[in-house]
Amino acid sequence: MLMSDSARAFFRPFLAAIALLGAFAAGAQSAPGPTTGPCLNFYTANYSPVVGEVMAPFKASPRPTKGVAQRDPFFGTCVVRATDHAAEPPSGFARNDYSRRQAFNADNSRFIVYAFNGAWHLYDANTLAHIRVLNGPAGDAEPQWHPTDPNRLYYLPTNGGMRMSVLDVNTNVTTLAADFTGKLPWAGVARVWTRSEGSPSADARYWCFHAENANFGILGVFTYDLQTQTVVGTRAMTARPDHISMSASGRHCVVSNLDGAGGTVAWNRTFTSSRQLHGSSEHSDLGLSPTGEDLFIFVDYQSNAGDLVMVNLDTGVRTTLFPTYIDRSATAYHVSAKNFAAPGWMLFSTYAYSGPERWLHERIMAVELRASPAIIQLAHHQSRANGYWTEPHASVNRDFTRVLFTSNWGSTSDQDVDAYMVQLPPDLFQRAKTLSCPAP
Repeated sequence: MLMSDSARAFFRPFLAAIALLGAFAAGAQSAPGPTTGPCLNFYTANYSPVVGEVMAPFKASPRPTKGVAQRDPFFGTCVVRATDHAAEPPSGFARNDYSRRQAFNADNSRFIVYAFNGAWHLYDANTLAHIRVLNGPAGDAEPQWHPTDPNRLYYLPTNGGMRMSVLDVNTNVTTLAADFTGKLPWAGVARVWTRSEGSPSADARYWCFHAENANFGILGVFTYDLQTQTVVGTRAMTARPDHISMSASGRHCVVSNLDGAGGTVAWNRTFTSSRQLHGSSEHSDLGLSPTGEDLFIFVDYQSNAGDLVMVNLDTGVRTTLFPTYIDRSATAYHVSAKNFAAPGWMLFSTYAYSGPERWLHERIMAVELRASPAIIQLAHHQSRANGYWTEPHASVNRDFTRVLFTSNWGSTSDQDVDAYMVQLPPDLFQRAKTLSCPAP
C-alpha cells in the first residue's frame, strides 16, 4: 500500500525509532572493526553513527598526543593525530596535501604528507611511524598512488615536465612511467601536468593533462593511455584551465575553467564531444555513483541556496543534495570522492563559515550521492581558519575506512599544522542506512 506524503511524514519518527532498534540488533551481530591501525577494536558492536543534519556546535578540546586514539565528543568516531612535526620529520609542518589527492596507498598501509619545504614524507598508516623522505617527488609533483600496487607512486616534475615517473616507496628508486616527448601536436611543449588538482582514472590507465610551453602558456589538453603509451585525444586551447582531471571511469576528461573562460566541461577522451557541467570552476571532485556512473560534485555558489550538487557526466542530469546557505550563513568547503571501492558516497569538509553556526559547519562528513542523501557526521576537524595551510583538505581512502585531514587544532597559527586520521568501521554505511529514513 502506498502512503501519502502527509502519512509518511506522520510515521517517519516511528519508523526511525524502529530503525534505531534494528541498528542495535544488527550491530550486536556484526564485527566492530577496525582490525588494524591505530583504532584497533575501537568501535563496539553497538556503535551507531550520527546520521542527519545534526547540530553539534564546535567545542575546543586539547590537542591530542600523536598516536593516541580519542573519541570525537559529538560523533563517537576514532580520531588520531597521525603526525607531530615538532618532534619528528618533517619540520615546519606536516599536512594532508589536498582533498582531491589520495593520501593512502592501495592497501592502506602507507600514507604521504606534504612538508613546508616541498618534500613528500612517507608514514606507516598503522603504527604512524615516520618512514622516510621520498626521493623524487617535490613541490607540485602531483603524486598519485598506484591503484593496486601499494609500493608504487606516480609523480611528475614540480610544475610539470615531459616525463612521468613511478617511485618504489620501499626502495626509494624511480623508474620511467611515461615520456610525452614527440607525442603531442604542438610545438614548444615544455611541461605536462594537471595544475595540481587532477587524477587519473580509477584504474590509472587514462590520464588528462595540460600541455604548456616553458612560460606556462597553454597549448592544449590531451588524454594519455598509460597502458598503450599513446595519446588518444587532443584539443588546442587558448584559455588556460584552472585544472584538468580524468573521470574515474576513464570515459571523460573534465576541463575546469573560471567564469568567463568556458566554465567546467566534460569531454569524451578523444575530445570529439562535450557536455557543459557548470559555468565556473569551484572546489569539486569527480566521483562514482553506486552503479559506476561518473559524477561531478561541487557547491553552486551561483544558486540562491548555495546548493551542493552533482552532475552525471554521461546524462547531464543534475541532482541537488542540500543547500549550504542556511539562515544567512555560508561556508567554504572541499570535496573528496576517491573512494572508488565504495562508490555512491563522498567526503565533505567545511571550514571558515560566516553567519550563525549551523549543522554543516567546521566538520567532516560522509554524504550519500543521491537526492535526499543520508549524511554521516564524522568529526570536527578543530582547525581554526588562518590561511591556506590551515584548510582541513580532508581526503578519503578507496574503501572509505580512513580519512586524513589537516588541522592546527585550535591554535591561531597559520603553519602549526599536522595530519590527523579518522578511522571508520568497515560497515559504516550499513549501520548508517538502518538509522536514516530518506524519502522514497
